[in-house]
Amino acid sequence: MEDSKLPMSLRSNLLDLFGQIEREFENLYIENLELRREIDTLNERLAAEGQTIDGGDLSKGPLKAKASHSTSQLSQKLKTTYKASTSKIVSSFKATTSRAVCQLVKEYVGHRDGIWDLSVTRTQPIILGTASADHNAMLWSIETGKCLLKYVGHAGSVNSIKFHPTEQMALTASGDQTAHIWRFMVQLPAPQPVADITAPSEDDVDFSDKDEADADAEGPNECPSIRVPSSTLKSHQGVVIAADWLVGGKQAVTASWDRAANLYDVETSELVHSLTGHDQELTHCCTHPTQRLVVTSSRDTTFRLWDFRDPSIHSVNVFQGHTDTVTSAVFTVGDNVVSGSDDRTVKVWDLKNMRSPIATIRTDSAVNRISVSVSQRIIALPHDNRQVRLFDMSGVRLARLPRSNRQGHRRMVCCSAWSEDSPTCNLFTCGFDRQAIGWNINIPALLQEK
Repeated sequence: MEDSKLPMSLRSNLLDLFGQIEREFENLYIENLELRREIDTLNERLAAEGQTIDGGDLSKGPLKAKASHSTSQLSQKLKTTYKASTSKIVSSFKATTSRAVCQLVKEYVGHRDGIWDLSVTRTQPIILGTASADHNAMLWSIETGKCLLKYVGHAGSVNSIKFHPTEQMALTASGDQTAHIWRFMVQLPAPQPVADITAPSEDDVDFSDKDEADADAEGPNECPSIRVPSSTLKSHQGVVIAADWLVGGKQAVTASWDRAANLYDVETSELVHSLTGHDQELTHCCTHPTQRLVVTSSRDTTFRLWDFRDPSIHSVNVFQGHTDTVTSAVFTVGDNVVSGSDDRTVKVWDLKNMRSPIATIRTDSAVNRISVSVSQRIIALPHDNRQVRLFDMSGVRLARLPRSNRQGHRRMVCCSAWSEDSPTCNLFTCGFDRQAIGWNINIPALLQEK
């Protein structure tokens, strides 16, 4: 059905608005009935005098004034309601109808299990990194889609990957209860020969949907690999679900299912602080790009802000803005934190006053690891329902990335990551369909209206 293409929120809004209009017409009908009864009563009184008043002849006396006033008042009310309703409908379409150009540029295929996380280097050369449940992390050429390097040092699922701010080093977190720091050296274009991507056999394909049986190739089979980390961060008693570098890259923070986050010295791999207080497993951690601030997310429906700007003390603030697991909370370049949750909302917070969010985005599916564009301040929301949506910081929807059987993600989208420096793609997403996708997002018209 055609109306099934409308988002649920817009459909609900339209039904509510048309319901209001219907109620106004019902009131008009009732008032007309009452007016007709008054005319009939007056006709009975005037019958002895041989006079009658037709429903269409209201040219005399107080009845004319009353009818005219009632009709005018109702007409004005209907006009006002209709104008407001139309305005709401138009603004709803403005908010949900994308004028953005969202183009799928490149697919990065080679992992043999779902991809949990991805990241883009902040130094030259600009490359893409992915972290997968197949126990591997892979580095990719953004332009060619070829694997440049594979890290195979973990003994469990690789749950996150982050690149050092200034050096060619990667930080990966794993289900083996450790985080690894490993150095890499890659050059673009990739050295020749580059192994061809080979198609998988039917036994290798494990998609539930029929249209996924002809999925893209699994390769590459031959890719340079690193097996030993430069250093291992190990103090957790459970799965390490995420890790990130503090500003400057001399310290790193990890988040674990053991309900704690740990702060390490990178050079010595020693534990500096253990950040405890969450009541359930942690799901994510993120560091501020310019200040010594850390935010941790948890299944306990809260996220916590840890302040390490004073070397002698560290403070913590707890924020209870969600009703289900907080899947991620990330800093923006300004003074904002953006949090996403399984409660199907994303909230924008002001660091200076975080008692209540300054914007709330309501969606139709759980939200996974979000990211915010540094230059355009656009939030990319990856969803359980395979969709990826873009919103601005005030909560206005800008676009939905195209998705069909032949384009876009086929399963849950786990993570999004913006890149400000790549000339080819400026947004990357990954998911359970074992692939990462590079997108070119251009929203000039919408941004000019701000």
